[in-house]
Amino acid sequence: MEAVEERRFLNPRVHRSYRAVGVDVGGTKIACAIVSFEGLQPPVLSYHKEVPTEAALGGEHVMGTIIGVVRACLDEARVQEGDSFMDGVFGIGVGTAGCPDPHDGSIASANDIMPGWTGMPVAARLRYAFGLPASVMGDVQAHALGEARWGAARGVSSCLLVAPGTGLGGALVIAGRVLRGAHGIAGHIGHTLHPAARDMECQCGRFAHIESIASGQGIGALYQGVSAADPSFDEARGGAWVSAQAQAGDTRALQVLHDAGFALGESIASWVNILDPELVILAGSVCRAGAPWREALSAGYQSQALDPVAQTRIVDAALGGEAPLIGAAEDLLDSLELTGL
Repeated sequence: MEAVEERRFLNPRVHRSYRAVGVDVGGTKIACAIVSFEGLQPPVLSYHKEVPTEAALGGEHVMGTIIGVVRACLDEARVQEGDSFMDGVFGIGVGTAGCPDPHDGSIASANDIMPGWTGMPVAARLRYAFGLPASVMGDVQAHALGEARWGAARGVSSCLLVAPGTGLGGALVIAGRVLRGAHGIAGHIGHTLHPAARDMECQCGRFAHIESIASGQGIGALYQGVSAADPSFDEARGGAWVSAQAQAGDTRALQVLHDAGFALGESIASWVNILDPELVILAGSVCRAGAPWREALSAGYQSQALDPVAQTRIVDAALGGEAPLIGAAEDLLDSLELTGL
């Protein structure tokens, strides 16, 4: 009986074989692979492709690059495997930067890092280009879904993924399903208030958001004493640079990592106090900041977590770069179930 209950949280399609194209669209690279599911066996990724996003060239360029990399993936698979393999590819699932509209798969909003991405009808363009069903969700949402069904949160009832990278994203998964929200932006935890960020301007144009001090750019901003939105901000001295300085004994860098980690830990505790997930998953480049950051995060969490959630487990993501590809493919298959296809 226990195994049956656990499977309910893993994946609703445990007794059949499926294939779908998974696409991960980030600010710096676009990854693509065919994801094959065989019952309860871990998914297998094949014909993996990766190309630069070149986001500054605009949304139309990015859309063309996505279509090109998907075509290269499918063409190689067709040559290597034959038509029977391709007949088993159910569609294309995309996890992308920006805020996708959950109703039509277009981009409801995106920041200036990818100009012209807002309004892009991603799902419709892919359906037109390939004659296959397509679905679109946020990149962190896709990452969380992959980890929930096949990674660090497999078998748990709910998880909150916290992803401090260049920015700070998040996603909540309950019973194997990502909470998308009415407008598709559920999980934008980086845009919640933190008192330590009160004088820092966020990339969204608002002030006092935790992203502005706890993301990779935020850590760099703390070190430099200016917000990442300030024209004088040096992007080369971001989170990775500060971590390297800390390892070399820079006392200011060590203090910045402590302050950023402690603030993020406090915020995670606040989110856990509200949402009460069974598990918290950490993903993103900032998670490699080292022991000072980790210890501070734990201390910050304990300072604000209510007693019933003080022992909630906080673990590292398990699937790395495969998670968003798997999650995007899962989302495509979910969308087909919902539409009855």
